[in-house]
Amino acid sequence: MIETERKFLVLNDIYKQEAFTQKRIVQGYLSSVPERTVRVRTKGNQGFLTIKGKSNESGLSRMEWEKEISVDDALQLLALCEKGAIDKIRYEVKVGNHTYEVDEFFGDNAGLVVAEIELADENEAFIKPQWLGEEVTGTERYYNAYLSRNPYNTWQ
Repeated sequence: MIETERKFLVLNDIYKQEAFTQKRIVQGYLSSVPERTVRVRTKGNQGFLTIKGKSNESGLSRMEWEKEISVDDALQLLALCEKGAIDKIRYEVKVGNHTYEVDEFFGDNAGLVVAEIELADENEAFIKPQWLGEEVTGTERYYNAYLSRNPYNTWQ
């Protein structure tokens, strides 16, 4: 399956008042090379194994494969992951016909808040809420796999 999404920085915490759900996510990487990332994640009381391919030239689309696994399996796999787990709370916010996923990071990535929106295709129109800031789609340092190796608190 091809995933098409755009990514933005977030200007303020108004999204928290507009969110219809929030879940803690802990994730690690069995492989974090750009050509293919293999991610293990717990999201609330669920576990997931995800493989993502390299982004296209625009940074908007890439292949993604995901399967739900048990939380116990996910926790065991997290113990095998590369150094640098990601810890965040994901807020889901409905805006128009779309849902933004807003990630507030903790630990070594504390202070970073990023919003993503999945689209049917690269040219699909969408509403930009007032809390949405600069677009960082395709900017590698905002990818979770990059953040696991180069945390936000080490940026200049």
